[in-house]
Amino acid sequence: MDKMNEGRSCEMEVSQKHTVTAAVVVINDRNEILLKYGPKRGWEIPGGRVEVGESLSAAAVRETKEETGMDIEIIKFCGFFQNVKESVYNTLFMGRPIGGEFRISAESLEIRYFSIEEALEKITWKSFREQIEYCLHYEEQFLVEYNNRNYKKKIYCGDIEEGPDFI
Repeated sequence: MDKMNEGRSCEMEVSQKHTVTAAVVVINDRNEILLKYGPKRGWEIPGGRVEVGESLSAAAVRETKEETGMDIEIIKFCGFFQNVKESVYNTLFMGRPIGGEFRISAESLEIRYFSIEEALEKITWKSFREQIEYCLHYEEQFLVEYNNRNYKKKIYCGDIEEGPDFI
């Protein structure tokens, strides 16, 4: 060991890892929402992890195609849901179908359009329902931060004003 490195640890500093996902509320011309039924989480909107070097919107389009067979066009960036404790960032978009045909897969055992009311009833995970509701009802972009399963949260919308601390 040379004198410059004497007494220094050889351990490398590990950077924190984050998971970034992109999901889409796809609405057709009959005002119905596209849902897929997966084996792990039941009914949900299409979406998944953003790959290295991929944009958020490109990931949303790709995941929708992979999981449903549908080609979509992104029409709006809605906002983020962030699970602070787990370092998961869920980006949400609105989209509309422009082609393709339903195609089931191991991730999507069934694919259907539902009325908004039916879709919200079909989805059993509270956070998935809430994500759709935010995309449908907030005209401004939003950031919802929550701390894992206890779901204590703070919300930023429009003219961002900080809510009470929760962490």
